[in-house]
Amino acid sequence: MTDTRGRKRRQPEGGLVEEGPLGAPSISETLALTGSGAKSAPRLRLEQHIALQVKRERVSQGLKIADVSRISGISQGMVSKIENAQVSTSLDTLSRLCDTLGMPLSKLFADFDRADGHAQLIRSGEGLEVVRRGTDKGHTYHLLSYKQGPRKLFEPFLVTMDDASEVFPSFSHPGTEFIHLLEGRIEYRHGNQVFGMAPGDSLTFDGQIPHGPERLIEVPIRMLSVITYADES
Repeated sequence: MTDTRGRKRRQPEGGLVEEGPLGAPSISETLALTGSGAKSAPRLRLEQHIALQVKRERVSQGLKIADVSRISGISQGMVSKIENAQVSTSLDTLSRLCDTLGMPLSKLFADFDRADGHAQLIRSGEGLEVVRRGTDKGHTYHLLSYKQGPRKLFEPFLVTMDDASEVFPSFSHPGTEFIHLLEGRIEYRHGNQVFGMAPGDSLTFDGQIPHGPERLIEVPIRMLSVITYADES
């Protein structure tokens, strides 16, 4: 089987985050970033993390800085500096602030050391177009996950076929393959068995047994193909 590494058609573009005066996004920018899940914010310093937690809690309760200052006995200027990560304050002051907001002190530090995620988002139409054995028979393959590290565990493809008169070769490869038909109708062979498939149908099989399209009944055909490989560690 042809190596799946091929030319890249398009790749996702990461967004840029403007830096604030402390070399990190402002609190308002960070609130927007953490709420959307669309971008990755740089790691915050402890003062910035505390500032984010305090401001988020105050805003959620509809309180003004003046309200927090009056109840806690902490000056408005100090509350403002805490919320903007402009000061490192004592635990006693933070404890009074938390009592005013009705939140445990431990919540200020929650998730501060949370590990970075390693999720990879591939948006519609942005998978890597790769060359495989069926490419010269009218199949188009878009790899939907890559950069998996030194050992490949699985390969997910979006496969498109649009030539109803073509004769297709059989495939054989290591691992287990799962296919899910998204669009069109197809007869798919695995060994001596032929399966008729319609949109929404799925098929799982041993990839080492010869398999492949037997007949394209209704084109275009779009299907998700996921090949998993055994972990030999």
